[in-house]
Amino acid sequence: MNKIVLGILLLVFGVISLFVGNHDIALTDIFKMSDDQLLVFTISRIPRTLTLILCGMGIAVAGFLMQQLTQNRFVSPTTAGTLDAAKLGILFGLIWVPQAGMLTRLALSVVFCFLASLIFLYFIRSIKSKDIILVPIIGIMFGSILNAFATFFAVKYGIVQNVQDWLIGDFSGILQGQYESIYLILPIVVLTYIFANRFTVISLGESFAKNLGLNYEVYLNIGILCVSLIVSATVVTVGAIPFLGLVIPNIIRIYKGDNMKAILPYTAMFGAVFLLFCDILGRIIIAPYEVPIGLMVGIFGGIIFFGLLWRQKR
Repeated sequence: MNKIVLGILLLVFGVISLFVGNHDIALTDIFKMSDDQLLVFTISRIPRTLTLILCGMGIAVAGFLMQQLTQNRFVSPTTAGTLDAAKLGILFGLIWVPQAGMLTRLALSVVFCFLASLIFLYFIRSIKSKDIILVPIIGIMFGSILNAFATFFAVKYGIVQNVQDWLIGDFSGILQGQYESIYLILPIVVLTYIFANRFTVISLGESFAKNLGLNYEVYLNIGILCVSLIVSATVVTVGAIPFLGLVIPNIIRIYKGDNMKAILPYTAMFGAVFLLFCDILGRIIIAPYEVPIGLMVGIFGGIIFFGLLWRQKR
């Protein structure tokens, strides 16, 4: 697995994504599209493909960063309650500010994600056992509590359908004018790469970081904020995508080691390739209908996750 291969796969799947769908657009039509085809291509296909690439990169990087901050390979937005916190933030935005736009919902989601991540880190610092399996189990329980709160308020205010829509990520509704907040992921990924060495030092522990002259709390909060922004931008735009941030970093680590700055580009590219593959497959297998991306990633990600657990226990 190298950057050239991943780059070629990213290009190939990106092109396929542009030409697969209910509205027939062949690659040979690229220079002679009808008005209807051009409209579909510019309003739907290009935004969808860009969103897939940015979401795949962002969630994979966010998962890797969470694993660094918690010193646990099985922690991710899925197993730390981060996705559930994002949904809860959006829900409260709909309750408190019913006419809120995407930016308001994004801001509330970021706040809830950030606070939930701080609480989760406090939990895992408080327990004596640092068993690699116990920590994500605590995160899943924490996420279930947040999800229960979200369900309670959704039932109370009669917006259960909205909450259900966030449970399974779906790219079919991505259109021009409805996805631009996803661009926030790109500078956050770049920022994560710039601070990668510092995040690596933080992962070695508070005392070690302070001995090297790093402000542990500052960089920890920067890392949590980066994760919160990526997860919130994804959930606000397409909904929850499970397991991606968990399995991609672990697969890359198996082949490339643990140097965060060195393997972060591999993680981002493979995350985008994996998400594109799942989306394309979801559009093909029951065409002209689609299998939601959250379901496709959940199936493949769940299988890989159990494989990782089995490998860890061997």
